[in-house]
Amino acid sequence: MNVLRKAVLVLSALALASGCATSNASDTKKDAAPAASRTGTPAAELRLGYFANVTHASAVYGVGSGDFQKSLGSTKLSTQIFNAGPAAVEALFAGSLDAAYLGPSPAINAFVKSNGDAIRIVSGATSGGAALVVAKGITSPQQLKGKIVADPQTGGTQDVALRTWLKGQGFTEDATGAGDVTIRAQENAQSLQEFQAGRIAGAWVPEPWASRLVLEG
Repeated sequence: MNVLRKAVLVLSALALASGCATSNASDTKKDAAPAASRTGTPAAELRLGYFANVTHASAVYGVGSGDFQKSLGSTKLSTQIFNAGPAAVEALFAGSLDAAYLGPSPAINAFVKSNGDAIRIVSGATSGGAALVVAKGITSPQQLKGKIVADPQTGGTQDVALRTWLKGQGFTEDATGAGDVTIRAQENAQSLQEFQAGRIAGAWVPEPWASRLVLEG
């Protein structure tokens, strides 16, 4: 199998997006903090969303080691794991999350959709950690024509990166995932199964799924 990497694309430059009800887009630093903390009273709970993959290693470690909870003191840390950014954005919009680690595409999309009112992008968290893995025998981009390539979710960082890369190779594509190369949005575990069965030609996925496709596919 080949691993086609496009270093020029910022595949997983994650941002910690914090939910916010303010309408003052210019006062980012102040508005990013929960109202309770601005008054000196610790919030009762922080609801954090992240992905269980290597691109979210800072969140995985922070939660698993207990460092996040230790830093929060009396504030209870509640977590929810997502497969891709758009689902986490929906949770932020619905008010069921206070903060989430997101890829740049969903974070920017959420900011634009809400006119800057729904979220604040607080900080970068990591870079890299995703790859396009294709089946053995595919040695050039043009051999992907007419084939199916998967990614985690439509509108997510890997999805935008894949579409941008395909367009750069001269392929046509549309919002539905149709075109010269069919883009199929699905769970990463399903992409591994589909790849092993030969039903997809490849997948643009975050680690550890890219390595699993190489080693197990």
